[in-house]
Amino acid sequence: MESQPIIVVDKATKIFQSERGPVHALNDFDMVVHTGEFVSLVGPSGCGKSTLLWAMAALWPLSAGSIKINGEEVTGPRREVGMVFQSANLLPWRNLMKNIYFPLEIMGERPRRYQDRIDNLLEMTALTGFEHHYPGELSGGMQQRASIVRALSYDPQVLLMDEPFGALDAFTRDEMNVMLLNIWEAAQKTIVFVTHQIPEAVYLSDRVYVMTPRPGRNLKEYKIDLPRPRPLSITTESRFFEIVGDIKNTIYQGVQKATEEGAYEIEQFAHE
Repeated sequence: MESQPIIVVDKATKIFQSERGPVHALNDFDMVVHTGEFVSLVGPSGCGKSTLLWAMAALWPLSAGSIKINGEEVTGPRREVGMVFQSANLLPWRNLMKNIYFPLEIMGERPRRYQDRIDNLLEMTALTGFEHHYPGELSGGMQQRASIVRALSYDPQVLLMDEPFGALDAFTRDEMNVMLLNIWEAAQKTIVFVTHQIPEAVYLSDRVYVMTPRPGRNLKEYKIDLPRPRPLSITTESRFFEIVGDIKNTIYQGVQKATEEGAYEIEQFAHE
């Protein structure tokens, strides 16, 4: 039985104003995310993936259309939404634990009330023992794991992730993907994940939305029919490669069509 929608995106449109004229980032994009789902957004570079995610987090308003979370339109920051960015954005003068406490302090919460939860997350992310280390003493992967703990510290329902592993090497990225699935399965969160890496999206997701070149529109939706739980070894199986290849072909065809229409420069496409 399918769970209830927690996120509903209806005809999301975003136009940025710049000195060079308007930039049409999103156009009439629709998406539904059900409670507990892991959904990814993929598409060519500049197609509006991050624009949409930031609108979900109320970091900027849409030009038209709407985003609803738990049936309420997003008009400002919401407590049930956590965000993980491309960069860990840890404060260098605070140690790891005080960085994790930071959003709780902003919300006027007493961090100690959440200590058991934080300790459990630190254990799941292999950060136990590094609580008093400063960001400069941590590897890039450890810093990004800390940012995930920080985002989950106050127990949000929804986690928005904007290419969180993009700066990591391939081996560390694989480790992070396995860790993220373990956290998702244990915490039963709803995750919306932006990535340029098609294999990453297929490995992690229940569904993948493919976006057209800018302005980002709905191109195709894929239901990932791989069994769960998913060991990393599933990425070597023929069905996995078949899905990855299909999604890549869909993106290439979208780029080719846009290029033929004179609306997109082919060199902007991010090759895997």
